[in-house]
Amino acid sequence: MNSDSNRKHNFSAGPCTLPLEVLRQAQQEFVDYQGAGMSLIEMSHRGKHFDAVAVEAMALSMEVFQVPDDFSVLFLQGGAMLQFSMIPMNLLTHGQKGAYVNSGAWADGAITDAKAYGDIYTAWDGAENNYTRMPTSAELAMQDHTRYLHITTNETIGGIRFAEWPEVDVPLVGDVSSEYMARRLPWEKFDLVYGGAQKNLGPAGMAVIFIRKSILEHTNRDLGRYLRYDIHEASGSMFNTPPVFPIYMFGKVLKWMKKQGGLAAMETLAAEKSGALYRAIDDSDGYYTCPVEVACRSQMNVVFRLPSEQLEQKFLSESAQVGLMNLKGHRSVGGCRASIYNALPKSSVDALAEFMADFSDNNARTNG
Repeated sequence: MNSDSNRKHNFSAGPCTLPLEVLRQAQQEFVDYQGAGMSLIEMSHRGKHFDAVAVEAMALSMEVFQVPDDFSVLFLQGGAMLQFSMIPMNLLTHGQKGAYVNSGAWADGAITDAKAYGDIYTAWDGAENNYTRMPTSAELAMQDHTRYLHITTNETIGGIRFAEWPEVDVPLVGDVSSEYMARRLPWEKFDLVYGGAQKNLGPAGMAVIFIRKSILEHTNRDLGRYLRYDIHEASGSMFNTPPVFPIYMFGKVLKWMKKQGGLAAMETLAAEKSGALYRAIDDSDGYYTCPVEVACRSQMNVVFRLPSEQLEQKFLSESAQVGLMNLKGHRSVGGCRASIYNALPKSSVDALAEFMADFSDNNARTNG
């Protein structure tokens, strides 16, 4: 790609849009990394070149995400879904329970997998509300001997997020995949934060885990070695061959984020971009509707419907023709969804909002 004009407006829910600046840097370095005569992904993961890349990426992740010193960062393969199992495997010991908020598809997946490895219960289930909101703290039915409360901070499919953090007497474990480093976290509430990199931070193939160091002394040791957090932490995420290319790209994305103004800038931009789309929905006199309760609307995944499925298909077809890509909602819920991750430019959101206004003007409700 030789110019920005060749780039589509990519609203994909994952893999995510990446900064054009980062893609071009990787393109330039790909064949011959720093004059070594080979690509970084061909080198030993224990060589000096990759060691420098990994160390820098770890340091930047702590800095950009404003992570306290009493946490360690791990780069592991398997994405967030492997963590659905590793979390109860490591954190639950005899007599302890894991509490889960069922806020939608990804939370339900975490619950399903966790049940194979420990005593798991659902502290709140959003099914009766069709997963259109998150719970209040008062609605959480916590039980005795609970080790942690697992929350999916942002549901990519349903387009809902925790606007207010749960107030409970146990540590939180958070799947932050689809809003990773797009908002600040109250770290004092968490023992473990995790997510797949491919929704906001880089290419697919890696999970990024922040874990409180003090709990590593008490994690389960009766596991296969790769499944133990303490082993990965002790080896600096080099217990086995790590996901080299995702780590390399992740580091570059973090540099780009820092250059843009860091976490505060990403948080502000997320509010601006989502705000523009929600205004387009709310100001449409009901032509576009968002099923999510206003207070719980996601700032990363904006879901909306049109008056009919016929109009939705026309909307998706015509939007793609003008370069607005990947706006189809998840197959389980239908409708439309715009994922507006950190690297998606505000200009892309403005283009979508303008298209939405034009489409509603040109396609009366009676045409549906």
